[in-house]
Amino acid sequence: MAKFTTIADFTRRLRASDRSPDYTPITPMQAKTDVLSGLTVALALVPEAVAFAFVAGVDPLVGLYAAFIVGLITSVFGGRPGMISGATGALAVVMVALVADHGVQYLFATVVLMGILQVLAGVFRLGKFMRLVPHPVMLGFVNGLAIVIFLAQMEHFKTVDASGHHVWMSGMTLAITFGLVFLTMFLIWATPKITRSIPAPLVAIGLVAGLVIAFDIPVPRVSDLASVKGGLPSFAIPSVPFNLETLFIIFPYAVILAAIGLIESLLTLNLVGDITGKKGGASQECLAQGGANIVTGFFGGMGGCAMIGQSMINVNSGGRTRLAGISAALFLLVFILFASGIIDLIPLAALVGVMFMVVIGTFAWQSIRLMKRIPFSDGLVIIVVTAVTVYSDLATAVVVGVIISALVYAWNAAAQIQATVRPSESEEGGRVYELSGPLFFGSTTRFIEMFHPEDDPETVILDFNGSRVVDHSALQAIDAVAAKYEAAGKRLLLRHLSRDCHALLSKAGQLIVDADDDPSYLIATDYDILSGKISGH
Repeated sequence: MAKFTTIADFTRRLRASDRSPDYTPITPMQAKTDVLSGLTVALALVPEAVAFAFVAGVDPLVGLYAAFIVGLITSVFGGRPGMISGATGALAVVMVALVADHGVQYLFATVVLMGILQVLAGVFRLGKFMRLVPHPVMLGFVNGLAIVIFLAQMEHFKTVDASGHHVWMSGMTLAITFGLVFLTMFLIWATPKITRSIPAPLVAIGLVAGLVIAFDIPVPRVSDLASVKGGLPSFAIPSVPFNLETLFIIFPYAVILAAIGLIESLLTLNLVGDITGKKGGASQECLAQGGANIVTGFFGGMGGCAMIGQSMINVNSGGRTRLAGISAALFLLVFILFASGIIDLIPLAALVGVMFMVVIGTFAWQSIRLMKRIPFSDGLVIIVVTAVTVYSDLATAVVVGVIISALVYAWNAAAQIQATVRPSESEEGGRVYELSGPLFFGSTTRFIEMFHPEDDPETVILDFNGSRVVDHSALQAIDAVAAKYEAAGKRLLLRHLSRDCHALLSKAGQLIVDADDDPSYLIATDYDILSGKISGH
């Protein structure tokens, strides 16, 4: 972990980290593209932040402040230029119970603790473990989030009836809304064929909004969600008792929120990296997300993480540098302070159309075509992760997907342990078992069942030249086989085991035949000579 003595030193190192071979310089043309892309993202952030605030049971400004603060800090210090962060639905659904039971001040305290946990994850470089996430889990992740984004837009097809209840649109209002949504989608598709100087979503939002305002078309506007007008967020320490009881209340929520936030952020980081060609930055992203949430908790925000939908809008609009995310956050603040009256007039149908195009671009359509060509287990992982993401939450989906993938790998690897039997050239009348495949906890049962001392000659040689002893369970299995041959009065010799196996084997240690070509790999245990105990690294 790099150490920084001053903020200036940290900033210099941060800038240096961006100057990789694939670094995107901020030319005047790129700056214009980034600013316009940031404006597009800011427009799409408004209804999302408001809607997620409603989900969490807090004031809309709490969601907007989170989108501004988290978006600004992560854009400046995050691990991937081009990523957009803000208030998300994945976090909001966890917060709702906390707010309902204990109030919004406990939410702010939880967000601060959530940020501290994320900073610790960055300090200890836990983000590197995202490399353990298999590709099928990534496909399930993007498919699940695409469906979640699509379902979230369905709420904008509801209106308030005379009794104050939300009901589905019908009649001419529904028809006009659908028409505006499809018009927006068409403009996003057609604009790049005419010009790429202005982001297509921005053109679509501007034209559709101008059409609705000019002809006073009666469709829901942003103002029908809530007013975005407000002041600057102010610093305040969460008003909660500072005791163990409070910690016991907020800690479980903070752990869940920190995990969900980091998983969604790091997976989005990888996804954006695949599109932009940039790699790395996981630990830096953890630090940035954590720092942003700490600040957000002290300034009345609901916390947040990376937003795959808005990140895709930014990347697809040409946003490639940190200026795009900074612009989005600053435009959002301008909306809150000065331009709420204009933003309130924008039809929700235009923003829904933008998000529908995000859904189309985000969903991994090739995963459907691949279902007949990839292993059944990989297809199962894609489907399970997609379903769990939709019906539960992202963190649970990723954990489930990784566990299934690990179990499938262990099962397949266990079947690879094989033995080729031949007569011994060095021991007259002896038999050699030439082993291949990894010997670990999953393959030990198969390994032990391969040997039948009563059917073998007086001398048997186990040659591990094509195998590898992986863990302590493997050592125990070798000892068990040695015990079987010892009980049968047969002579067993072990060849081509690594030097650490010599010390770790107890019953079979004296049976090893040393050779100059013994392997030198280390297994996942170490022998403590002083205590005589086996312990894990």
